[in-house]
Formats: sequence, C-alpha cells, structure tokens
Amino acid sequence: MRLTAEGVAAGSAPSLALMPEVFPGLAAAEAPWRDLEAAPGVVMTPYQRFAWVRAYASTLLDGARPCPVLLRDPAGRPQALLPLCVRREAGIRVARMIGGRHANYHMPIFAGPDAASLPAEAYGRALRRAGALAGIDAIHLADQPRLWNGVANPLAQGPASPSDGYGLALEADPDAVLKRCLSGDARRKLRQKEKWLVAAHGPVAHRVAADGAEGGAILSAYLAQKAVRFARAGISDPFADPAARLFLDEACRAGALELHALQTESGRILATFVGAVDARRFSGMLTSFDPDPALARFSPGDLLLQALIRDQSLRGRTALDLGVGEARYKASVCDETISLVDAVLPVSLRGRAFGAAAEAGARLKRRIKRDPRLWALVGRARKAMARPA
Repeated sequence: MRLTAEGVAAGSAPSLALMPEVFPGLAAAEAPWRDLEAAPGVVMTPYQRFAWVRAYASTLLDGARPCPVLLRDPAGRPQALLPLCVRREAGIRVARMIGGRHANYHMPIFAGPDAASLPAEAYGRALRRAGALAGIDAIHLADQPRLWNGVANPLAQGPASPSDGYGLALEADPDAVLKRCLSGDARRKLRQKEKWLVAAHGPVAHRVAADGAEGGAILSAYLAQKAVRFARAGISDPFADPAARLFLDEACRAGALELHALQTESGRILATFVGAVDARRFSGMLTSFDPDPALARFSPGDLLLQALIRDQSLRGRTALDLGVGEARYKASVCDETISLVDAVLPVSLRGRAFGAAAEAGARLKRRIKRDPRLWALVGRARKAMARPA
C-alpha cells in the first residue's frame, strides 16, 4: 500500500507545495525512478541510480527498511526522489539514503535544474510530512553536495561534512585535460616511469572490464591488494564481510560499476580503479595498487589514473570525481573541490535530539580530520588496535 499526502504547510503558497509519496520498497518505486533517471535534464549522482541502489539494498541493508520517497508538484509531475531506508538507532527511527559508506554522495534525484531550484523550505515541509507518514523521527542526509554539475542542491543545509570530494571537468580532447590537471614535469615523470615499468615487467595495458570474467578478475585483485593496505594502515577491511563482496558482484553485473586495471601481458594486475557511472560521470569508488615494494617506484596507480582520465574523455563523459576524503593523488589531478554538507531534518521531538547530536558529531569529526596532529593520533590508534595481542 502506498502512502500519499500533501506536503503543504498552513498558509504556504500553492506554487511551492510538494506532495510526498512514500513507497513500501524499491520495486514499487522502480517505474517513476527509472523515468526520472532518463529525464534529459536530470540532476543526480551515479550512486542514486536504481541499479546501484538495488545492488546495495539486496546485500547490505542489514535489517533497514527501504522507503523511497517521491516528491511531486501540484500538477503531479515528479520533481525529486530520495532512496531512503529506515533503521532504529537507540530507539530513534532514522531515515538515511541507501548506500552507506559505499556511496560517496547521497543527493536526491532531481528532475532537472528547475526542480533543484525550488526553495529548500518546500522540500523540508514535504519530507517532514513524508517522515510523519512513514513513522520516521529524523531524516539524516549526510554528504550532500552543495553544487552538482553546476546546479545548487536545495537540501545542502547544515554543517560541513568532515571531508570534501574532489572532481575534474573533462572535455573531448584528453591531452588538453591532462595538460590542465598535470604539470609538464609531472607528465614527463609519468612517461619515464612507464618506460621503466615496461623495461622491468614487459608491456602493460589499460584494460576496461568487458564481461563478468574480466570484472571478477579486477575485483579479486582489488580485494587482495586493498586487504594488505588496510592491514598495514590499521584500518578494518570493509570488504572482509562477504555481503560487501556480494554487493560489488551484484553492482558489476547490473552495469552500475565500471572496472579498470593496469595489467601486464602475463595477466598480473598492477593497479585497479572502480567507479559508479552514469552517462555523464565516472565517480571513483575503489582504487588499489599492487603492494609489492619493488613496484612502488613505477607509480602504477598514477599511471592508471592518467589512462582513466584519457579513456573517460574519449568516451564523451564530462566529469570525473575521485570520491570523498583527502589523498595526495586526488589533490594532484583534481581542479574542483566538491563541498559537502551533513543535513538533518527532524520530524519528531526525538528527531530534534538526534539532529543536535548528529550535527555536533559532524563538526567534531571535521575538526579532527582537518587537524594534522589529531588525525595522526587517530592513525596511530588504529594501527595499535590492529596489532595482534
């Protein structure tokens, strides 16, 4: 059974009214969801594609209840869709966007720039009404981009997220893109490293997985390489969970992921890059490189990233981003900082208490991550906890 209601506050202008429709699951929302995805001017990130969300929901929701919300204008035209799920947290029913830590961005799907330009208050009223209908105390919209493809996000209202995202505008000429994002000296060094790599290990090639077998090989290499990296850094491996590995398999089969590798003629995978994709953008989710110290001087990860930028430009995509979180390789090539916001919409009194705590937590986490001394302490603590007793 679908729940519908008018998201109109007393005295509000009819032109600003949005009507929420809360679906009981993903399947019920699939038709309008896919229609929105196919809209010519749609404003969305690849992480809210139906195929990506369904792969996640089928493997990693862990007891959360999906409840996608569609917002329509007074004429009944869809304006935005939020793929929400609800879970009890310390007795409070909290709705979040499906995707968790595996999605870099949690923005709604907007029908177009006009839909995104509607007032934040109109979206807030409609979402609170949807939350009341669905028995939700608070809607937590973490990692909301302030701007996406040049369009402002009306739900990016709140404190800054702990980290930013990093992006690069693409164009048809890949050499022009590489000249813009890499200095002449950096490009020369990469050419020299590639020559040294070929001399030591034979010819290498950039491969894009064309079928399930190639995709499986790249995912296997990623998982093995990253497990070593996580262990050395003292970080818990999120892919030690079989459900997380199954999610990657499902998303790959659904066409929601694109998998790239730098590979020798013998089949050894030296580096990987996996992204969530749509027609316009490659959004980096996962990257790894062979942990063999003898390979480090060749920078296989940097060589693959350069090949990835060239490939995406030639294939007509207009943007590439490297996800959320600070890293040297991101800063070295990206010319856009994707500023993010952690937004909370309280629905009930308990939701207000949750919102205050969530905002305080986001501010504290950002402060720690932006202070080199505090962040170094976190790193040392992780390594200490990872050591066997």
